[in-house]
Amino acid sequence: MSIEQLRQEIDSIDKELVELFNKRMETVKKVAEHKKETGKALYDGERERQLIAKAAERSNKDTEIYTRVLFSTLTNLSRAYQSSMLNEKKALADVITSALKKTESLFPERAVVACQGKEGAYSQQACEKLFKLPQIMYMGSFEAVFKAVDTGLCKYGILPLENSTAGSVNMVYDLMSQYKFYIVRSVRYRVNHALMTMGSDFSEVKEIWSHEQSLAQCSQFLSEHKDIKVVAFENNAVAAKAAAESGRRDVAVIASADCAGLYGMKVIKRNIKDNAANDTRFICISKELEVYPGADRTSIKLTLPHRPGSLYHILARFYASGVNLVKLESRPLPGSDFEFMFYFDVSESVYSPALASLLCELESEVEDFEYLGSYTELV
Repeated sequence: MSIEQLRQEIDSIDKELVELFNKRMETVKKVAEHKKETGKALYDGERERQLIAKAAERSNKDTEIYTRVLFSTLTNLSRAYQSSMLNEKKALADVITSALKKTESLFPERAVVACQGKEGAYSQQACEKLFKLPQIMYMGSFEAVFKAVDTGLCKYGILPLENSTAGSVNMVYDLMSQYKFYIVRSVRYRVNHALMTMGSDFSEVKEIWSHEQSLAQCSQFLSEHKDIKVVAFENNAVAAKAAAESGRRDVAVIASADCAGLYGMKVIKRNIKDNAANDTRFICISKELEVYPGADRTSIKLTLPHRPGSLYHILARFYASGVNLVKLESRPLPGSDFEFMFYFDVSESVYSPALASLLCELESEVEDFEYLGSYTELV
């Protein structure tokens, strides 16, 4: 047979497949109606395992694994279809719609905002990019920022989440699983590291102080000077203030050049970062849900069962819905072996019906699901 004839045969088979698939989903719909009337649970793991195993037994030996994948996908789609019919209230969609109506049309210019560090910290600069006239309260740790928002001490909090060179800020991700909050805006800030000291010459430097993320972002520079001791601090601005107060001429600090002017230090080297496009993404959190008009990014977190295909089936949902997944982060679940908390960021308008449907399905099907907010990201 020619390639054209083979393709025609495939087209004919595909037509039958679609007809059978539609017939199958009609029956699935009846199953959903039965479950609704009888109060039976949506997920029946034993039934799904039996169905997949039976299909694999009927398959040819060389296609058995592909048959398993196909029927695993089919059961996942069936469950999603049933979920869409069983969850008529769409609670999460209602929450988001309500937040859109209650939230002001413009992001506030003034607010009390918690930032980790001291004056001159990158968190401060990110804060001033988001708010025109913020009243900043400096905190000693990332957790203190979460607490300030949680207790109502501050309306908002600014936290670094990831860097284009050094990757995710794991400590912040771990804290995100411990506190209830919403992301109301995010911003990408171009970080330009400078080396500053109380002395006048680089040859005097015996130690370099900075935050571990900044040290990672300047690893090439540090590798060229392995004889210099590296000391990690909780914040760049804190390191700069400590170095200035110590008066030591043999200590240099990696921080924003603004810190030199603030703490009376001298910049001796500029732009020592590894990557010219060194951007840090900061999130702005709030205790209350606020969804501002035009929000086109949504964050969620969820825990998945430790079984084959659980993450694959979730990812397939995003693809099938046409919702663009732009970030996936996993963190170990405290107190559990081999279980992970997953953070998803998607790029999709908050007004999108596809997004609303997907979020409602995930909320109803995933045991541990949390909506973290819909917002705009500034660049």
